[in-house]
Amino acid sequence: MVKHIENSPANTSVFPNAKIQLEKPPLKDLCKKYNIRFKKRLGQNLLLDDNIHGIMVKSAHLSKDDAVIEVGAGLGALTWHLVQYAGKVLAVEIDPSFIPCLQDRFGHLPHVKLFRGDILNHELEDLIQEFIPNAKHYKMISNLPYYITTPVLFHFLESPINFELIVVMVQHEVGVRMSAGYGTKDYGVLSLAVQSLYHVDLVHFVPRTCFVPRPEVDSCIVRLRKITPPLMPEQKRKKILQIVRSSFSQRRKNIKNALKSSPLLHYSPSQILTALQLAGIEPTRRAETLTWNDFIQLTDILEKIEVQS
Repeated sequence: MVKHIENSPANTSVFPNAKIQLEKPPLKDLCKKYNIRFKKRLGQNLLLDDNIHGIMVKSAHLSKDDAVIEVGAGLGALTWHLVQYAGKVLAVEIDPSFIPCLQDRFGHLPHVKLFRGDILNHELEDLIQEFIPNAKHYKMISNLPYYITTPVLFHFLESPINFELIVVMVQHEVGVRMSAGYGTKDYGVLSLAVQSLYHVDLVHFVPRTCFVPRPEVDSCIVRLRKITPPLMPEQKRKKILQIVRSSFSQRRKNIKNALKSSPLLHYSPSQILTALQLAGIEPTRRAETLTWNDFIQLTDILEKIEVQS
């Protein structure tokens, strides 16, 4: 289920249980002090409106029982909010030029860990075990760099760690894809991968004018709330998503031809046609017209056909 939510700007009264007080120098001053140059290739932009960070943290309902991973900590604008309300914070940053700033601002806090590296090159369970183990709840809250948004999302979606809640600021078009329903042009693998694990809330629209340098696209805050209990065992979900990926691999092809030509599958053309007929799916339909339940049924039938052959 997808919900659209508009939150009012956050202020200090929104978080009455903040446990620490930290200085919050202007980000432009930090840029000057640490000689920061934003790199377009890393999707780095300075968010001028700090109320947006407050909205992200408010929507995450943080408590001392939560351990949070932040991807792309930058100068620590969002980190400043996270460290005040979460029990543990792991701030990950790939760019070494930001690390001195993060170390000076948060390195003295015992519940905050800083890690320089590419999140995609590290297993999340390893990072958690090393830096923020034994938390009651795990959450991810990040202002994701545009250039790695989808890979990072799948990195968390496919992790064995149970992230109960994810709050991210992403390109607006990515938020639309995450929340899209079947039959729409934005519906695809990302939609189904997300919605098979999480309820999706579009929390807040963030215009491009809020950033320096100004990007070419608008952004939005998306909140993902884990579906409990899970819709199905993870192994079965992975099998279904393999069919989903194959179906969407060539969006302009009908479902029969897309499945036949997919390198991910080993079914014969006759098996695919039989499965579609038994599932009541016209072979000429395209993938975006199929619901999650359609893909479940199609996967189940293909598995039965394979066993019988």
